[in-house]
Amino acid sequence: MKYGILGDIHSNLSALEKVLGLLDEEQVDELISVGDVVGYGAAPKECIRLLRERGVWVVQGNHDAACVGALDDRYFNPYARAAVQWTREHLDADELDWLRSLPLTLEREHCQVAHGTLFRPELFDYVLSPTDANPSLEVMTKRVAFVGHSHIPIGLLRFRDAPRQTAYTTDPEIDLSNVERALINVGSVGQPRDEEPRTAYALYDTERDLVRIQRTSYDIEREASRIREAGLPEVLAERLSLGI
Repeated sequence: MKYGILGDIHSNLSALEKVLGLLDEEQVDELISVGDVVGYGAAPKECIRLLRERGVWVVQGNHDAACVGALDDRYFNPYARAAVQWTREHLDADELDWLRSLPLTLEREHCQVAHGTLFRPELFDYVLSPTDANPSLEVMTKRVAFVGHSHIPIGLLRFRDAPRQTAYTTDPEIDLSNVERALINVGSVGQPRDEEPRTAYALYDTERDLVRIQRTSYDIEREASRIREAGLPEVLAERLSLGI
């Protein structure tokens, strides 16, 4: 089985189209999104349509939840809050209902998925360290789980010979053959924040027991122009080329 895992998309149509094209070439069997389909970018309708057309399995992210009033956006920074409010006004009732219907977690044959954490997913906490990862690792019912939210790729691993210790890796290729449990942040399709502007996504090959974090360039200027034309904050356009 081969899975394509989409990190936070954030209404970035150019990045999403590029990644979906590459995953088609890989002939993945199933597509999964770790949430935050919308927010920040200016193509929420188009991104939602693509995911629905492709039958992608999607969990709800904090920006998705804020757009439908399930999360208070007063705690967002001003730029994120402005984008949420703009997005809410530019989606129709059916699109908002779809965002509202997304689960906080999901389980597929070989993996689990959440936006921030599997432990109390409604809090949308970040996983940035082994300490952050431990509560989710404890409640995992599958050997592998994927998250997003921080926009920074990282793997948190417990090996079979040391199942109570949590290690981490930033290597783009993660060999799972000796791993007891793995919680993997796949980065972000639409707004990377590791000072690397190329879009990020993951391939999980269950036969090879391997996860690869892939990076590829996309038309950043096209997406930045779309943000500016929509009247969204300038910083949301500028940050795409900086990877922050």
